Amino acid sequence: MAQCGIREYAAKKLLSKYINEYSSGKFQYKDEVALVTPENSIETIAEKSNWIKEKRLVVKPDQLFGKRGKHNLILLNTTYDEAKQWINENMGKVVEIGKTKGPLTRFLVEPFVPHSKEYYIAIKTEQCGDKIFFSETGGVEIEENWEKVKEYFVPILESIDIVNFSTVDETIREFIKALYKLFVELDFTYLEINPFTIINNEVIPLDLVARLDDTALFWNKDKWGDIEFPTPFGRTFTKEEQFIRDMDEKTGASLKLTLLNPKGRIWQMVAGGGASVVYADTVVDLGYDKELANYGEYSGNPSEEETYLYAKNILDLMTREKNPKGKILIIGGGIANFTDVAKTFKGIIRAIREYKDKIKENNVKIYVRRGGPNYKQGLALMKNLGEEIGIPIEVYGPELHMTRIIDIALKGERDETAI
Repeated sequence: MAQCGIREYAAKKLLSKYINEYSSGKFQYKDEVALVTPENSIETIAEKSNWIKEKRLVVKPDQLFGKRGKHNLILLNTTYDEAKQWINENMGKVVEIGKTKGPLTRFLVEPFVPHSKEYYIAIKTEQCGDKIFFSETGGVEIEENWEKVKEYFVPILESIDIVNFSTVDETIREFIKALYKLFVELDFTYLEINPFTIINNEVIPLDLVARLDDTALFWNKDKWGDIEFPTPFGRTFTKEEQFIRDMDEKTGASLKLTLLNPKGRIWQMVAGGGASVVYADTVVDLGYDKELANYGEYSGNPSEEETYLYAKNILDLMTREKNPKGKILIIGGGIANFTDVAKTFKGIIRAIREYKDKIKENNVKIYVRRGGPNYKQGLALMKNLGEEIGIPIEVYGPELHMTRIIDIALKGERDETAI
């Protein structure tokens, strides 16, 4: 499960769309929420959403960071003209949140709702089930008053109906149950509303933080709609990382790349999201974390051309600076279910041929471990490539344990199962 944060705007849109359904009509939340961006001004939004000019407003950045009030980044009980001026003054402004700096580019606009009672709720997925945290005293001081928060647990495969909410007001109890159903059905992994209030069965989520399981995108595409998984605040991408991100957005496959240390000695080209985590963790466990150059994956049966471009990008980065110890390239992965190993290896082989001289100049040793459809053909192609162009390429099939290849590469050993 990959937990990815979504904007408060997106989470509130999902809440407004589905809370009525999952509460059997008991609760509703008006779809009065807007996201102002450099491309979508508040003036443009106001042309279609009359409430923005008619109601008092709340404005705040929506870029996956908290404690906005403590950083004086919330404008409360304001007019449309004041909101427009405040957004114009802050759009593009670089702020420091903790140790992170970044420009403000996204602003949430919604109605200001006077209220007297505030509640806190959070739901999080854990290994054995879901935990629900609830307090009748929500707000910015929730952490200082954590002893007032009650904790409930819903085991895997159990219903929210088994939980005893007898001490909770009936209306709030029904809302908690409805919210939990929404949480499960839409594959949230974390959902915190602090604070919220309910006025005449209308839910008012004043502040909201949420994460979704992005691996559920393929079956929740219709429910989620055009959901965005934004970049964490302050995170910028290199030209190479952005190139892979752009490729990823245009394909049904999955292509990811994060540069950790461009001067690192250990480079990885790993097939599969799970395998990429295992491989990176193994390098760290073996004590080579400072030499790990990159993290990423290619999976979902990418085409030969896509794999070629992905490999070319990594080889270009890997061969820019020499290391006196030489370098290691691990082309690894588990046993694929449907990815054609031979096809993807053909793309990688094209890239290696193109960079063979630079690979030799950088004293790169390549280690391959793979299984899956047509893996024998793919491994044979890799083996032949090494012999043909004079580059040391050690090739292993699924007989070798998935992470053993890392130990072999780092220690310069050779296993008897090598092809």
